[in-house]
Amino acid sequence: MMNVATRRVLRIATKKGAEHGKLFSSQVSLTEEYPGLPHLSPEHAKASKASVSTLPSGLIVVTEDACSTSTVTMTYPKAGSASESLGEQGAALINKCMAFRGGSGLSTTLINRTIENEGATPFAKADRTSATLGYTVEPVNALVLIPLLAIDCTFEKWDVRDAKKLANYQIDQANKSVEVVLTEQIYAAAYGASSSMGRPLYSSDASTNEIVEFRNRGYGLNGAILTATGITDHTAFCTQVDTLLAESQKGDAASSPVASSYLGGESRLSAPSIGHAHVALAFAVLGPSPIRKILKHCFGVTGKGSGVSTFETGGMVGVYASAPTEGVSTLEAAILQTLTTKLTSEVISKAKILAKAEATFDLDCGSVGLATAMTASVMETGSFTDASTVAKSYDSISDSDVTSAVALMLKSNPSLAAVGDIAMVPYQGTFASRFA
Repeated sequence: MMNVATRRVLRIATKKGAEHGKLFSSQVSLTEEYPGLPHLSPEHAKASKASVSTLPSGLIVVTEDACSTSTVTMTYPKAGSASESLGEQGAALINKCMAFRGGSGLSTTLINRTIENEGATPFAKADRTSATLGYTVEPVNALVLIPLLAIDCTFEKWDVRDAKKLANYQIDQANKSVEVVLTEQIYAAAYGASSSMGRPLYSSDASTNEIVEFRNRGYGLNGAILTATGITDHTAFCTQVDTLLAESQKGDAASSPVASSYLGGESRLSAPSIGHAHVALAFAVLGPSPIRKILKHCFGVTGKGSGVSTFETGGMVGVYASAPTEGVSTLEAAILQTLTTKLTSEVISKAKILAKAEATFDLDCGSVGLATAMTASVMETGSFTDASTVAKSYDSISDSDVTSAVALMLKSNPSLAAVGDIAMVPYQGTFASRFA
């Protein structure tokens, strides 16, 4: 049955659709005849300001007031693959593929036509720790589509069929990417292949009942994060959001993702036909995000020119290298040299500049990147202010903080992932002994 919020979506969209017809007149202004033209005397750019509030439903609302376009996202921290129970493997991916499909009295066709009529570009993504639905649109239309981010999905059989088909296509594409396969393997090595964090993200084994149960548990408003850029009045926006989502599923505050402990270990996937060996070695880093990003760039500086790349993900910092079959023997030396080179003040200074630039660039690379960065900050720290505060968080980290973090990191049990022609790749114990 169609609820109040979805009826309002249709009513506003229909009314605005009728207004889109052009009325010709001999006396019209340029902005009436050609909507979207810039003002001849535009306002000066202003620094972005963010506001955070928690609604009675438990939904966290984060807005920013300076972006010229609006990206609105709803992130569900309990809807990542790490929240799947045993037997639900694939439920997170398939539910992501169910985004903007039928529910709350609206068909899939009507939902997508409404999004199109508002000029919005929708998107959906999922990883191990969360799932996100969102759209980018003109700021004046930011509110209209919000109920579509919290639809009570009806799981029509044709929608489920299409979602599973899409999930299988994405799994096939992921399996063709060595980088994605290696990422799956490093999580299995770090957290254990049977743990919630170590199980594959790319799977479609879940039954329809398991998909429904997972969605009912993971897609409630309680604890979810709604982020919107280009919103000038945070208080009014929160009031309207609370009204629009009044009938949406609240979720259970007591339910939370099962925490997986970092273990360290090894995961190897032999495929000699590839003709290359791909190796990733990672360590646990318990510090906040700025520390992890600085460490990543520290190793990027020490490994420059050696063919070693660095990464930071899932509470880990690590290095990656690849070589053709005949050059596999060089991988161990390159990886060890990158990780054991002494970090000088010059290296740390360069790493801090690069890490700060990366973090602030994320806040200035369009509304999608800004919304993503704001959500990530709220998920990790519970707050977000502005770019200057982000920059200060990097400036406040001293050289001793970095060297201490590296020393502690290298004492953790390393995680080794190897994919391809890996017969000559040393085992995890060999690498671990080098840091003992």
